[in-house]
Amino acid sequence: MARLSLKVKTARKKKALLASLAAGKKPKFPTRVYNRCKLCGRRGGYMRKFEMCRICFREHAVKGMIMGIKKSSW
Repeated sequence: MARLSLKVKTARKKKALLASLAAGKKPKFPTRVYNRCKLCGRRGGYMRKFEMCRICFREHAVKGMIMGIKKSSW
């Protein structure tokens, strides 16, 4: 439940930041907005391109749920 509330809170902050930037205002503390994984809510090890953390990325890559990504082995 705590992770869900953090994801909602972060999404709300991100939306407010984008609205203020669109209005031409500079945010007071832009560093307070940080990225979180869309699936689990983790903030560390975040990959912008996929919008998920490294752990969720690895799980989805192994299962073949991410297009164009496969686990390498040699």
